[in-house]
Amino acid sequence: MSLPKLIVVLGTTACGKSGLGVELALRFGGEIVSADSRQVYRGLDLGTGKITPQEMRGVPHHMLDVAEPNDPYSVAQFQRGAYGAIDGILSRGKLPFLVGGTGLYLRAVTEGFVFTGTSPDPALRSSLEDKTAPELYALYQAQTGRTLTGGEEHNRHRLIRTLEKLSAGEEGPPPPCPRYDCLLLGVSYPREVVCQRIDERLQRRLDGGMVEEVAALRANGASDAFLEGLGLEYRYILRYLTGAIPTLADLTDELGRAIKRFAKRQVMWFKRDRDVLWLDMAGDPGAQAAQAIGAFLAR
Repeated sequence: MSLPKLIVVLGTTACGKSGLGVELALRFGGEIVSADSRQVYRGLDLGTGKITPQEMRGVPHHMLDVAEPNDPYSVAQFQRGAYGAIDGILSRGKLPFLVGGTGLYLRAVTEGFVFTGTSPDPALRSSLEDKTAPELYALYQAQTGRTLTGGEEHNRHRLIRTLEKLSAGEEGPPPPCPRYDCLLLGVSYPREVVCQRIDERLQRRLDGGMVEEVAALRANGASDAFLEGLGLEYRYILRYLTGAIPTLADLTDELGRAIKRFAKRQVMWFKRDRDVLWLDMAGDPGAQAAQAIGAFLAR
């Protein structure tokens, strides 16, 4: 029995995924499921580049604003929500589009990760919390003999959770169980173009009130630990607001460089997947994507 079809628009930051997703959803009568680990939170708008109601152009969007600041939110929670949203879109006879740049969230849905119910171990977690990501990764390698790539070796939360599962006797993740037949469309630009787009977007967001957004989140109860854990815009603006970064010019410089490093890691993550059709951004990516989707739906 054939699997239901899902269109995925993925790629690096500041490359226009959201706009392309809307364009394609309008063309094919679709709805969009966001795959962004920070856009799930209410109030995180400018700093995450969350699409505005005007930019949605009437296309329904799902998995935005589904959690409150300070609330923990896992990839397993995202997968459950995304599955529900995608299945709802399919039940309405619409075409689902999964659009975003959080690689782990995308893979959890497209590959069909199977999550187990192993409970966190407070004692073990306490012993691991003070360790750095390299120390945690060394423990993982010592216990498994395996190598992680694509940024997973730097993800402290994932490493701690994996070590908990290993301690509980889980030797490795269960085999995946895909639910959808996926067409993966990649959006990216040459490195120098990405850097320019990042600089231009960052200045627009700062001019639009991104520092004020973070200040308001703090005033409304978002903890500094939560904001620091979000990384990038929220981490660096928090440091500016607390005086660790002295000037707005320093903030712009340090944050811009951090976003560019993040974009480079995204490229490394996505380039591992040979199934991605990378769109020609110098040509007409919308037309190229539409042609690929038409062929995909017809097969």
